Formats: sequence, C-alpha cells, structure tokens
Amino acid sequence: MTLVVKLAVLLDDRTLGLRPLVDVRRSEEIAWSATSELTDPSPFLGQGEVLLTTGLETVGWLDEWDSYVARIAAVGVLAIGLAVDLTYATAPPALIEACAAYDVGLFEVPRETTFVAVTRQVARLLQAEDESSTRAALGQQRELTQAALREDEPELLIEAVARVGQAAALVDPEGAVLVGPAGVRTDLLAADAIAEALNRIRDRGLRAAAGMSVSGGEILLHPLGVRGRPERYLVTAFEQRVTEDQRSSIVTAVALLSTSEERRRSRREAERQVRARAVELLIAGDTRTASVLLAAAGGGRLRVPSRVAVLRTRGAASRIEAALAQVESTALAGVVAAEAGEMVIVARQSRVDALVEDLAARGLRVGVGDLVPVADAARSDRAAGLALDLTTVDRAVVRWVEGVRRGVLEVLDSDRLSAFADTWLAPLDPEPELLATLRSFLAHHGSQLQVAEDLGIHRNTVRKRLDRIESLLDSSLADPQTRADGWIALQARAQ
Repeated sequence: MTLVVKLAVLLDDRTLGLRPLVDVRRSEEIAWSATSELTDPSPFLGQGEVLLTTGLETVGWLDEWDSYVARIAAVGVLAIGLAVDLTYATAPPALIEACAAYDVGLFEVPRETTFVAVTRQVARLLQAEDESSTRAALGQQRELTQAALREDEPELLIEAVARVGQAAALVDPEGAVLVGPAGVRTDLLAADAIAEALNRIRDRGLRAAAGMSVSGGEILLHPLGVRGRPERYLVTAFEQRVTEDQRSSIVTAVALLSTSEERRRSRREAERQVRARAVELLIAGDTRTASVLLAAAGGGRLRVPSRVAVLRTRGAASRIEAALAQVESTALAGVVAAEAGEMVIVARQSRVDALVEDLAARGLRVGVGDLVPVADAARSDRAAGLALDLTTVDRAVVRWVEGVRRGVLEVLDSDRLSAFADTWLAPLDPEPELLATLRSFLAHHGSQLQVAEDLGIHRNTVRKRLDRIESLLDSSLADPQTRADGWIALQARAQ
C-alpha cells in the first residue's frame, strides 16, 4: 500500500520536540508546512497544510483568535504550530479553545527548534513518501503483469488488484460477480452501489468509468475490452482516498484485463462457430461429423447426447446472450447456437426441464421439440420451431408433444385457424339452424336419429337440413375430409 505522511509522524518526531496541545486529526495527511505572521493568512494556505507562526502580530488578542482559526479551518489547514518563549511563553487559552472548537490541531514549537527544521523534516518525509510510493507502484505493476500471464487463473490477477486497494472483483453488466471477490475488505463491494453505477454507465460502452463513495471507503468501476460492448467490469474498493499511484496501478490492471478479455472473446467466438456448425450437422442427421467436431473443439468435454430434445428460444438480444453464456458454461447441457435474437439448443434428455425453466425465468419464449434419438434431431427441431411460433406473452413455453396430445387445435396458428373457420362456415352462417345441425351430426358420428333427439326435430327435417348443408358446401358429409374440416371449423368458432 502507498505510504502517506500523517500529522502523527511529525508530532512524534523526537528530534523536533513538538508538544501537542489540541491533539486532533493525527491520522490525516500533511500536504506542506507554511510560515506566516499575517493576521489573516488564509488566502495563502490550502488543504492539509501546517501553519507555523510566532504570533508576532497577535499580541493582545482575545476574541480575535476565534475568527483567525475559523478562517484557516475553512481553507483546510490541518494544524497550527506556535513558537513559544518568543511572543508567547505558552499558547494563549483563547487560541487553544478556538482550535478545539474548529477541530484544528495545535502544537507548541520549542525555542530551540527552528521553523526551517520543521519544514525540512516535512520535505524529507514527503520525499521519502514519494520514493516509497514509486517503488510500491512499480512493485504492484510488476505483480499485476506476472499475474496476467496466468490467463487460465483469472482469480490470481483479481487478487493482485485487490492488494492495490482493499478488495476487487469482476462483475457482469448486471453486477453479478464472475471472478472474486478478493481482498481484506470485500464488504466494501456494496452490490447496490455497483448496480446503480452500472445503470449509469452501461450504455456508454468502453469509454465509461465510475467512482463512488460507499460506507467506509470508495469504489472504482472500469469496463473491460477493446471493442464492442463491455461484458465484464473491474470493481476495486479502497478504505481511503485513492492516490495517484493506486489509480496508475488500476489503469495498468484494466489494460491487462482488457487484453485478456479480448483474447477470451476471440476464443469464445471460435468455439461458438464450431458449436453452431455442430448444431447444423446434428439437425441434418450427421451425428458422426458433429461428434468429431465437438470432441476436437472442446478437448473431450463436449459430446453428442444419445437422446435429445431441441429447444428453440426467442427474445431480446441481451437476454439471449446471457442465456447462451449460461448454457455454454455447462458442458453437459447440450450443444447450442444463437443468431439474430434466437437460440437453438440440442439438449440432452436429463437437462431439458432445467434448461426450459432457466430460459423462461430469463424472460425468453421457448418452443420444446419431441424427445428423440439424436439421429432424429431434425424432427424435434421442426416441432420446436412450430411450438415457438405458438408462444405468446402469457404462454412463454410451449411443448409440442403436450400440444399434440390436447388436439390439433392446440398446435394450429390461431389467426389462420380463425380465418379458416370463417371461410369454411360462411355458406352456413345465414341459416343458424344448419350450423346447429352440423355440430350435432358430427358430435353423434353421423347418427340422424341421435341428431333428431338432440335437436328435438323430426328425422325427415334432419335429412333435409343435411342435404341443404351438402348443397351449400358443395361437398358430401360422408367424406372424412369434409367431416374433419367441419369439426375443426366449428371448434375454432367456439373458441
């Protein structure tokens, strides 16, 4: 960690013999020491400075000390060093009271200690800090570079980044942790603050970064990559104000991680092309070539299942991408391909239900094909596509086999089915009694006696109505096709 020159280091230096009277803000960093005998030195002072004075122009002051200290406190002065045994034998009580009131440190400088000695010591401490910071920064960057060479172990680099501050992690665009967290203060990685920052910068791509204060420290957030939309972000947490050396080390880490991220994306794109080709081969029935291709690409991890169900999904590109990454991370799930807002999964039997549940939970529509031997994947794919076309906002998942079991109306497109019913029944619509007779006739499997009893009319009336129906439809009710079409039209009309 980068060292800082704290007020305590100066006060505790025995060679100077300084005597604290208002001993506050010891842990704060000294910026410089300045000497002034002005009655209002505030225009010439700044944040973190120590003011050295003999009080030469303040002889006789009483109430004036309050406004004097108030002005220098307002510009950020850290402490006052008052030389004693010169203008004052000891610090005036009013000065002590004012310093305590405005939280400004006060110490006495003995006569044998010159202001030059105090200033030189501050300068030496700052120079030592600068040299130490430089060495620490070089050591951190060397450690980061060495960790980055171990690309197969990204957690090593995140651990090295955590040592620059107090904690670090890699997160996705939604804030979910991908690698880590690492470090001694992982509690600083506040999930709500990270999610809020991501919402602000996500749409600004790789040029965006964010810094935010959290309870107990500060968080920096940087996107990773060199092209396209960021898929990963580096989050680093610090207990105190981030120094320039720490920022420099984080910039180095971002550059190393971005290079690694680009290589990871390139490897992933190559693997996705192989998997997409394997999906095409499986659906085409060429399981042998698909098996060889997957074995070569996946190092033996990817294998063709013996029984599969094809899943077809549709939804927002960002949701498809997230689902694709999830399926890819589970080698046993199946073989997957995605393009233009749709994804195809040739899923192994044991993973079908879990995949369907996960895809639906992500807000995607899912069509599920039949469970078949892998050689019949084409049939399952065709069924999955038809099932996907039947999905709606209120019915996100359609399993083709369940639809078939519920009847042909379940798997037909509702708009086309409605248009078919209207056109097929149009000749009968002017005479409602003909529609009722046709419905009863088909329901009773062509029994005119049961139609007569059902409708409470004479059998001769039933016969006349059936003749009229056949005339208007220009088709015989003895034809199975006519009966099937009529029943489908009447059921669609009823729905």
